[in-house]
Amino acid sequence: MADFTQAREQMVVRQIAARGIADRHLLAAMREVPRHEFVPADMAAMAYEDSPLPIEAGQTISQPYIVALMIDAAEVAPGDKVLEIGAGSGYAAAVMGRIADRVVAIERHGELAEIAASRMRRLGYDNVEIVQGDGSKGWSAEAPYEAIVAAASGSHVPEALLRQLSIGGTLVMPVGEPSAVQNLVKVTRTAEDDFEQEDLGPVRFVPLIGEHGWRDTSRESGRPRPRSIEERINQAAEILPDFEDPDFAAAFDRFGDARVVLLGEASHGTSEFYRARALVTERLVRHHGFNIVAVEADWPDAAFVDRYIRHREAREEEGASAEDAPFQRFPTWMWRNTDVDAFIRRLRSCNEGRYAEEMVGFYGLDLYNLGGSIRAVIDYLDDVDPDAAALARERYGCLQPWSRNPALYGQLAISEGYARCEDGVVEMLRELQRKRLEYAALDGEEWLDAAANARLVKNAEGYYRAMYRGAAESWNLRDTHMFETLSQLLEAKGPGAKAVVWAHNSHIGNAAYTEMGQVREELNIGQLVKERFGEQARLVGFGTHSGTVAAATDWDRPMEIKAVRPALPGSYERLSHDSGVPRFLLDLRGPGELREALMEPRLERFIGVIYRPETERWSHYAEAILPMQFDAWVWFDETEAVTPLPVEQRPGEDETYPFGL
Repeated sequence: MADFTQAREQMVVRQIAARGIADRHLLAAMREVPRHEFVPADMAAMAYEDSPLPIEAGQTISQPYIVALMIDAAEVAPGDKVLEIGAGSGYAAAVMGRIADRVVAIERHGELAEIAASRMRRLGYDNVEIVQGDGSKGWSAEAPYEAIVAAASGSHVPEALLRQLSIGGTLVMPVGEPSAVQNLVKVTRTAEDDFEQEDLGPVRFVPLIGEHGWRDTSRESGRPRPRSIEERINQAAEILPDFEDPDFAAAFDRFGDARVVLLGEASHGTSEFYRARALVTERLVRHHGFNIVAVEADWPDAAFVDRYIRHREAREEEGASAEDAPFQRFPTWMWRNTDVDAFIRRLRSCNEGRYAEEMVGFYGLDLYNLGGSIRAVIDYLDDVDPDAAALARERYGCLQPWSRNPALYGQLAISEGYARCEDGVVEMLRELQRKRLEYAALDGEEWLDAAANARLVKNAEGYYRAMYRGAAESWNLRDTHMFETLSQLLEAKGPGAKAVVWAHNSHIGNAAYTEMGQVREELNIGQLVKERFGEQARLVGFGTHSGTVAAATDWDRPMEIKAVRPALPGSYERLSHDSGVPRFLLDLRGPGELREALMEPRLERFIGVIYRPETERWSHYAEAILPMQFDAWVWFDETEAVTPLPVEQRPGEDETYPFGL
């Protein structure tokens, strides 16, 4: 039998304690309760990941952090009697049972109630009772309760539940419409008829069905059926021609007046996404004056390619051997594939006959190639300021032992309790900024490259520390770095500069209108660009229904050609597929019947460099509001995997584990 002790400990440290929950009784309970026993056997390996998971009766077990957040907010303490509404798998009740004296958990689904009760008996949680019933009415037989935790959302907090609180007792419950973002509220009973309420932030839960909650409309029928969303998509979709058609990208001229156009992808290993973005980008460059192509890749690797695109000589230290070639870190196929190779050659041809200042450049926005950026800064300073180069070697020497596996540095920094290398990398960037005029006078392009690498080293140092403090913090630091790099490029190229950005949908769609931002408190480059540039920024998402994709099963494992499962019912992808249009552009801007119909939150698929079809619903789907997330949606109903170029892959760090977005 698998031992999940270490996984459970990492869950508590990274997902719970790192997010600010410090109650020792709660942390001890979450270390003790075996979460893998509360999910179906085929999901046990995912039990300690930072996400909800499916359970019986079509229901879910909440994300571990949400469970901890609600118990912590309810102030469950030793000696308490606790009522839970919506027992589900019984996991939260079991955790509370390790703290409180007694827990009563109500579940309306008979199947779930029976399974959860059986688990309690099998695992020895004798102080937890699972009952079947209408949770909206509470369980008055054992009232009052010092704490009530409701894992289902109502339009309001039912009076019946408030009256079952003891004086000084606390209730925690999501309040809001079904299929929408709700607010988690905390209510404290201060006197017989006095209650204080506090808002704890956005969440998503199933509806509270019952006498004092929502009606169960799942079996209602007989209402007139409006014109379907699929039919509306069919009528509004603009059919895209074949890739070989010289006018394939003509429909994207509507974005030519923007300052920044962000082009997404639903997966990192799909040929159609690369080919379409290449043709759209080339049109924006040739016909609309775009001169920056910024991609979700490491700066030093992209700089190598940029020299080729802009007909510049490679640096002496570049290209010395095959080992120095760019894009060799996992996942190599993301950039070393035939579609990117063709695109790079076309960009080079765009620059033929142009003056240097008119050429389009190719830049990396990401922050992972720590060793490459350290070398680039030192090599630059060796040429322009040997004394500063010596200082850089001293300051960066702190990070050098971890340059090939910087995640170990983050782990060490957390265990030691301080950032041993932070001051040196920050001061190195300041030094380059202080001497900007002096260095830029020698060669502005070389200074820009060195400054970008120094900023990458600074932000990467912070990123690898943040990895061990929580997923949202590290994600936000990474996307903020990408936004800052893009902003620096636009500033350096002047007021007429215009940029095309290539990145995954999870980075370029506005996170404020997805589960990422509304539940996980994550931002992204699309959100930051929209906030800064407004209507001068256009966000274009890409999707597919089925086909094949290049991806790995686990981090640093070999690339495989995997079948993409047909899109799930209830997803934006399934609506697009059911429209019957195989390849289209859908403009989502402006008012209209279709836009209103698409405003209901729905599932959207995100495939990174990791693809696990067997757990796809839980590992690769999240809720979003498509017309607010993107300005336009590009659809290819059936797609094929990219064709990788031959290369010996170097091991990669686990920086974007587990899904590599």
